[in-house]
Amino acid sequence: MRYVVGVDLGGTKTAAGVVAEDGSVLFTDQIPTLNRDGGEAILDATAGLVRSLVERAAAQGTVVDAVGVGSAGVINATEGTVISATHAILGWTGTHITAGLTQRLGLPCAVVNDVHAHALGEAAQGAGAGKDSVLMTAFGTGVGGSFVLNGQPLLGHHFVGGHVGHFASPYAVERGTPLPCSCGHAGHVEAIASGPAIHAAYLRAGGSAALADTKAVFASARAGDDLALQVIARAAAAAGQAVGGLINILDPAVVVVSGGLADAGELWWDGMESALRAELLAPLASVPVVRATLGNTAAVLGAASLVLAH
Repeated sequence: MRYVVGVDLGGTKTAAGVVAEDGSVLFTDQIPTLNRDGGEAILDATAGLVRSLVERAAAQGTVVDAVGVGSAGVINATEGTVISATHAILGWTGTHITAGLTQRLGLPCAVVNDVHAHALGEAAQGAGAGKDSVLMTAFGTGVGGSFVLNGQPLLGHHFVGGHVGHFASPYAVERGTPLPCSCGHAGHVEAIASGPAIHAAYLRAGGSAALADTKAVFASARAGDDLALQVIARAAAAAGQAVGGLINILDPAVVVVSGGLADAGELWWDGMESALRAELLAPLASVPVVRATLGNTAAVLGAASLVLAH
């Protein structure tokens, strides 16, 4: 049986695990991402994490023969490079991930965007298992997604496929002015439907500044705060409308919703799904919409699948 290492390289932490070709995970570990130290320092630290797992596997007679990576940023999966990245990881743009890790580890590597890796994991072994087409959307710190068709994520000609938070939403407008988005544009889904957008909307509407983050807004809503309830309902409706539109375009067999908001319970989920179903064309009315099931393991499994498939 083959064994590889799958790596989930995010803006704050990097997780990795030794994965067998049957999808089982032998063991995992994680380190903080050196997100202020530049690409080479991140590659050094990631290689050290992978090396420790390879050595741990070797100690029990298991040979690791490749490394798959799901990385934050827009990733050229063909060349293994970072096309662009946000300020969350300084100096990441232009980094040669696969070449850099291969040089450091002596193992073949492959890389894809981390949301695509997450979707690959859910499509293979999670909530989308057994389906030939899976639309995964993620609502948390940002809004992202991936469309997996016959086991392959739709990356797009410029490798930008999956940026489902960055198209216009009629909800992302305040007093006639489109809300600024993290991408530098305005009026996008992420500007109204992400976790930080909920907190920002609550404060804009006159909510208490004592509520320091989105979790606090949800807690206040559960305690009966009408303003918090209204803000969450609006964000959920924006999310659902956006995903419903994507379903009309892509016609997936199943929709998997992940992220911190999806895990926040019925307060967000019910409004999101109601708005989603209100958008659907008649033949799509029964499309299943389910929560992701693999949690943080999904991206590790999806990253591993990049090299297990070859």
